[in-house]
Amino acid sequence: MVDGAGGAAHALREVTAVRYVTPLRTGGSVPGVVEADDLGTYVVKFTGSAQGRKALVAEVIVGELARRLGLRVPELVLVHFDPVVAAEEPHQEIQDLLRASAGLNLGMDYLPGAADFTPHAPDAPDPGPLECARILWLDALTANVDRTPHSTNLMTWPTSGHQPPRLWLIDHGASLVFHHRWQTAAAAVTRPYDLRGHVLVRGAPALPEADAELAPRVTPRLLREIVAAVPDAWLTAEPGFPSPAGLREAYVTHLATRARRSAEWLPGGDPAVRG
Repeated sequence: MVDGAGGAAHALREVTAVRYVTPLRTGGSVPGVVEADDLGTYVVKFTGSAQGRKALVAEVIVGELARRLGLRVPELVLVHFDPVVAAEEPHQEIQDLLRASAGLNLGMDYLPGAADFTPHAPDAPDPGPLECARILWLDALTANVDRTPHSTNLMTWPTSGHQPPRLWLIDHGASLVFHHRWQTAAAAVTRPYDLRGHVLVRGAPALPEADAELAPRVTPRLLREIVAAVPDAWLTAEPGFPSPAGLREAYVTHLATRARRSAEWLPGGDPAVRG
């Protein structure tokens, strides 16, 4: 496992699943804990899930963007999966999911001992206003609708055994909602973000500072490096895009333009304001 904050651009590592440990039933996609041939353990999201491969595309783009902006994200890897390694899984619906997911899937480094972030728990870490604002800004940029008090998609885990728990960002499959209807993407470039239900809304007053720090870093060059990590197989057969290269460039154009025009969609410092 590598520290999820920062790091140079690189293609996602590829591993091969050697043992299916257990399904995780906390989400609708039913990811699974899998051991791989690099001796690592990963939470794997499968291409055969109801959310489909676009959720995995969003996971890669937003997760890697968060990492490049200095936020903590567990390492993402591409997982070659043969359903035979899960032959003993007793539940038929999960077997159906796994059989539909033969081939390349997405894994996230399993953080042993990590816990779901519960904002008002006595032992919850207290992220400062700027860290809250950075996460808010990322979610506003990428239209992430799934970081609420009921589903924070934040984990608490120490970066080393001698440090207090810190926030780690997970589960970005509900981001990039524009890519479900590309014909509406242009209109979504400046669409305001409603942050009132966000679990870290208290960071709203620091959004201008986060914007000044992060927006200039979301460049076409950075985004091209990030979208290059998405496998071609997840970018094929998209209406209106004859090749994965054209679809990658559409993601780059949308996100780079949205970052450049952040003043048009960024919510103000008042948490009650809708963009």
